[in-house]
Amino acid sequence: MADLFDIRRDFTLKVLDESDLLPNPMGLFKRWLNEAISVKTMEPNAMNLATVDKNGRPSSRIVLLKQIKPEGFVFFTNYESRKAKQIEGNKYCALNFVWHELERQVRVEGIVEKVPAKESDLYFEMRPAKSKLGAWASPQSKVIPNRNYLEQLMVDFSIQFNGVKIPRPENWGGYILKPHLIEFWQGRSNRLHDRIQYLLTKNGWQTERLAP
Repeated sequence: MADLFDIRRDFTLKVLDESDLLPNPMGLFKRWLNEAISVKTMEPNAMNLATVDKNGRPSSRIVLLKQIKPEGFVFFTNYESRKAKQIEGNKYCALNFVWHELERQVRVEGIVEKVPAKESDLYFEMRPAKSKLGAWASPQSKVIPNRNYLEQLMVDFSIQFNGVKIPRPENWGGYILKPHLIEFWQGRSNRLHDRIQYLLTKNGWQTERLAP
């Protein structure tokens, strides 16, 4: 195994200056996401979602951002999954986006709530048929006996919905994370990175520069 102490690289591509900021961080996030898409970053909408259980123990996983609204970040999942149960018990969650090709990160903290059922229906309708069947077939986060069990569930639901419209399962839908903090991180030389965070106050968004 390589010596991890020897794995290092410098960051030199871009800078993040106060003159680059927009009044609302969602506008700047859209700009950064579009730039990540334009340079063909792998899974540019992938984000780490961190939740906390009732005992204060954190858990995280990668999910996909599917919509950006003025009020927050939307993703979809099984409402009976581990993350959904943790969200039910503690609405405070965090997101982290990483775009290595641009030497950038965005860190988000906020409160998560379900989106209206009609919005979940609309997105579900756009999904490929096999993805729809997968939502029915997977008892997400539950222990299953083997792979064949999961594949058989897929076959069973394929037969059940053969030739008919596949409805959205009631236990599957969207969440929106409404942020109160968004930090933009731009890699800089000598580890003196640019970090600027937006904080939501009663007077709107305010910005602060953080030490790297």
